[in-house]
Amino acid sequence: EVLLVESGGGLVQAGGSLRLSCAAFGLTFDDYAIGWFRQAPGKEREGVSCISSTYGSTYYAAYVKGRFTISSDNDKNTEYLQMNSLKTEDTAVYYCALDENTLCSSSYVLHGDSYLELWGQGTLVTVSS
Repeated sequence: EVLLVESGGGLVQAGGSLRLSCAAFGLTFDDYAIGWFRQAPGKEREGVSCISSTYGSTYYAAYVKGRFTISSDNDKNTEYLQMNSLKTEDTAVYYCALDENTLCSSSYVLHGDSYLELWGQGTLVTVSS
């Protein structure tokens, strides 16, 4: 059974940075896509970014492009989301999600919330003004 564990959330002032981690345990396959999603209070969960394990291809939602960077350390089965220039509207619980035999794509980020089945427990990011 695969388990995803997020960490790195916290309180930061607007303009600051945080790095989130998503560690995957129990992986028995090498080819997968992993993405970050977030849910702000009172809002639906939305996609942020994804990365493919095999090719390293990435995709970013428009509202984080240029500020967030996703990366992976395959030796550690860990993905990272470096978040810079944080805004108050980035405040949310951030979740990672994994799908086997899938490539990262715009569809993964924009629609993955509706079909992805393997999720972490989330980590809270609070950006203060």
